[in-house]
Amino acid sequence: MTETYGCQLYLISPLETSGDFPDQLRSALEAGPVAAFQFRVKDIDRDEAVRLAEPLKDICDAHDVAFVVNDDVALAKRLGADGVHLGQGDGDLKDARAQLGDQVQIGITCHDSRHLAMEAGEGGANYVAFGAFFPTQTKETHHRPEADLLQWWSTMMEIPCVAIGGISPDNCKALVDAGADFLAVSGSVWNDPKGPAHAVKRFNEILLAD
Repeated sequence: MTETYGCQLYLISPLETSGDFPDQLRSALEAGPVAAFQFRVKDIDRDEAVRLAEPLKDICDAHDVAFVVNDDVALAKRLGADGVHLGQGDGDLKDARAQLGDQVQIGITCHDSRHLAMEAGEGGANYVAFGAFFPTQTKETHHRPEADLLQWWSTMMEIPCVAIGGISPDNCKALVDAGADFLAVSGSVWNDPKGPAHAVKRFNEILLAD
């Protein structure tokens, strides 16, 4: 997951990825360009996480989409994931790099903090994530950055930045214009009343026109 021209989509899974979710993911990835997919589950053991993740990783591999594991370095290593995303309380960047090697992408949540982002960049993170930019029901949030944080980062650093939090096709343009390299989206895709493919198409109409 590296910076290219323009802003790209970064899908984050719902917490429930059993049932027909693999078909939903396949539909989303077939609808338009997606740079990465993050596997995010809570409160299940690692063997069950592996069982759920493996078919999703296969779908991502088939569509040339980076497969990223949320919060769990050991799970990322076991799955041979393309990346891992770490929150501020989810382990040390240096330790994660030592376990995963140089080829695995490591992203760091930086909330609304320039200091945390600079620290992550200097520590070798492959990308930093800022948010939540808008109200979201996907997870509890305590930070609400402004879009100018993305602009500041994109002029200061070459490391890509990810915007996250309540992002939809209706509100994303300001973040794209401010310099976000990736839009991390979840509920606005999986809960779209017309299906995830419809949401991905709507996002890409905006991103590809930019």
